[in-house]
Amino acid sequence: MKAGWRISFFCIISILAYLSFWNYKNRVYDWDMPGYIGCLYTLKFPDQPAKVHKLTYSEIKKKASAYEYKDITGTLKTPDQARQAFAFNTKAFTEQLPYFKIKAGYNLVVLLLYESGFSSPDAVTFLSIFSYFISGILIFFILKFIFPENYLLADLLTVGIMLLPPMTYMSRVSTPDLFVLQFLLVFIMGFLKKWNRWIMFSVLFTITFTRPDYLPLALSYLGLTGIYGCFKNKKLDFSFYIQTVILLALYFIIIKASDYPGWKHLFYDSFIYRRPLISGSLPDFTFRDYLNIIYTKIIYFKRVTLISFLLTGLIFYYSKDQWIRAFSIIILVNIYIKFLIFPHSSGLRFFFGYVILLLFIFLSVLSTKYNGFRLRKIA
Repeated sequence: MKAGWRISFFCIISILAYLSFWNYKNRVYDWDMPGYIGCLYTLKFPDQPAKVHKLTYSEIKKKASAYEYKDITGTLKTPDQARQAFAFNTKAFTEQLPYFKIKAGYNLVVLLLYESGFSSPDAVTFLSIFSYFISGILIFFILKFIFPENYLLADLLTVGIMLLPPMTYMSRVSTPDLFVLQFLLVFIMGFLKKWNRWIMFSVLFTITFTRPDYLPLALSYLGLTGIYGCFKNKKLDFSFYIQTVILLALYFIIIKASDYPGWKHLFYDSFIYRRPLISGSLPDFTFRDYLNIIYTKIIYFKRVTLISFLLTGLIFYYSKDQWIRAFSIIILVNIYIKFLIFPHSSGLRFFFGYVILLLFIFLSVLSTKYNGFRLRKIA
């Protein structure tokens, strides 16, 4: 069996290397890239916004195709006034950067890659590729734990997950979604292996530092463990309070340090009107406007709803473990918390991290029920 797992791991590494190269060759220079490169140069030149602006677009122009550069700068046949403003107006560009600065951990790793010798566009694109490769390895080891005596199934599922459209798409574009997925995979590995609370907290801290919008997940998990600990030990562990305070402090420090304008600004610019200058007008919309947008978006949220409810239903069907059930409900609730905050219903990648957590919980309870789908020797 050990020899089988070694061969299996070698095969997975080879396949992941090929897929990573394939995704790199098909990489996309999208309109989020200037934001993350701008954050990189802002860390290098904090008091020189004009230099940051000039370097950002000049470096992208060296790497992107003519079509991609026109798309990024909003100068295609159908012009985009907001993108044009970001490309040609330093003030407009600088005011957009807090939307990207808030992903603090991601931006620091982009800076490290840049300092190690990558060009600024390559630092962003290679981080997605590296994250894709490492995520594949983590998925393999999670599946190895779930199906300890079935390396063929672990291999097939790993390759299948890595070929899913959200995975390949995230590996080709400028996004922290795949970078944070690595830590979500470590989180679910710790959950399945029952790591101690401080190790799990350190993983949640890293996730929140990388993407503060995962704070609801972190706090809801801490709340769940606190409640279970209270019922089990007849008292609430004081460490629960400490961990909660630390995560909240981290969140507000990042918000303050990045000059984040707030949720209302983000929602307005994302779903109502992308303002060329944030300081030019207030994000004026009513609660009724918000509900209308939510209603419109949730109609197109069917795929995520179907997948997440199906996985949760199967978890409840195959497992009577109250802890597992409660955890799956926490993940499901967080999908809809994220949707209510940022209802980008057409992009599965925004919710993929949560869906993958539900998938691994389901595979774990299925493996427990059917004894790991063990390979049987041929007589």
